[in-house]
Amino acid sequence: MKKNVMIVLSAMMVLLLASCFGGKETTSTGGELTGASGRAFSEPAPYGMVLIKRGHLRMGMESVDSLWGKQTPVRDISVEGFWMDDTEITNSEYRQFVNYVRDSIIRQRLADPNYGGDESYMIVEDKNGDPIKPHLNWKKNLPRKPNDEELRAMESVYVTNPVTGEKMLDASQMNFRYEVYDYTEAALRRNRLNPEERNLNTDVQANPNEEVWISKDTAYINDEGRIVRETINRPLSGPWDFLNTYIVNIYPDTTCWVNDFPNADNEVYMRNYFSAPAYNDYPVVGVTWEQANAFCAWRTEYLLKGLGAAARYVQRYRLPTEAEWEYAARGKDQNEFPWQNEDVTSGKGCFFANFKPDNGNYTKDGNLITSRAGIYSANSNGLFDMAGNVAEWTSTIYTEAGVDAMNDINPQLKYNAAKEDPYRLKKKSVRGGSWKDPESYIRSAWRSSEYQNQPRSYIGFRCVRSLANTTSDKARPAKASAKKTRK
Repeated sequence: MKKNVMIVLSAMMVLLLASCFGGKETTSTGGELTGASGRAFSEPAPYGMVLIKRGHLRMGMESVDSLWGKQTPVRDISVEGFWMDDTEITNSEYRQFVNYVRDSIIRQRLADPNYGGDESYMIVEDKNGDPIKPHLNWKKNLPRKPNDEELRAMESVYVTNPVTGEKMLDASQMNFRYEVYDYTEAALRRNRLNPEERNLNTDVQANPNEEVWISKDTAYINDEGRIVRETINRPLSGPWDFLNTYIVNIYPDTTCWVNDFPNADNEVYMRNYFSAPAYNDYPVVGVTWEQANAFCAWRTEYLLKGLGAAARYVQRYRLPTEAEWEYAARGKDQNEFPWQNEDVTSGKGCFFANFKPDNGNYTKDGNLITSRAGIYSANSNGLFDMAGNVAEWTSTIYTEAGVDAMNDINPQLKYNAAKEDPYRLKKKSVRGGSWKDPESYIRSAWRSSEYQNQPRSYIGFRCVRSLANTTSDKARPAKASAKKTRK
């Protein structure tokens, strides 16, 4: 009961503080109802993203696929507006994430007494000298001329190739820890701390001793340096029970090029595709669904650091739902493909996407594997490569029922599978088709799936972000980005 009182008091304090800042005066109105106003928030456009305005979609394929005879569920749905990356996340963008994790490990070790103990790499007090949760000091640069201890810390994230003698990043150390608060689960009536609030039927007497069990994801590094992920089931004790902790090794699986294609000479892609500058603007592959989610969490963390007070309104980056992805891919006219007609080439014979036009002839469209992101024309929403190039992860679990099992407003099926769950529950929906897929697979409504821990050389991802303002036309127009000016 004391916790509930504290929550109510906290809410009242927020309202009280809100009334102290901004907004027009509501006094001296002659007793008339005028409403409480506040300072308007105009959401800046995220760099490299385009605005997809709210709308309606007839989701799925109306007719049975002539090639495979596969029927997909069809339903009228409506979705709220959102921001979406105009291309898939590229190798250079994902390397920024890897470099961030590498540099954070180095800073932690520079502050460690075992590596010199320079406490200035960590912030443990606020500006008033009061203790706070320790975090890294990113304003302090890494040493240009490190001493022996500093050099040992900086080189500890690298290993030497035993065959070539080449110095290379130790991929096994690239672990990213992040936390996600599950606001949806916390808001469910069955999870109220006060038993009397769990059922509004006054004919049912609340049981003050009733226990509510919740599932909470947590993770840690064991003594052997391995990531241990656990799903804890326990009685509800407070709001922090809905804070989930994840640790993910985020380095892409570069071996996917040889594991996906046995009896093929793809070693050059395994060695160069992620690391060579020539592939900077190509979509990242070999990234699992779990790694893609970690990227979204890091991108959110990276964004919020620079927003100040506006951070309370901005939504976090995430993977698109299956419905959002199809709605965005079809364009403003809800076409079968991201382009206007049903053909995959223009009148001049130019292909609209990177896919496999004929059996075995991957090069007919001008590419052998992936292509540079954004070289084909965008759809009417301003999105590139929504068909072909690489297929893309969504946040939705894969079921044959698809949209039939979802709501018709912002439809979604979400399930964070525990390690102990059957493997079949770890399938996620994948959309868009890839460079290795035939024409049928690159249609906007085509559904496929992959297991959440399975990296592939033909699956990548892009991020979305829900609008801070539900009235989408209040968002600032997107600035031109480098992606949109590519030739």
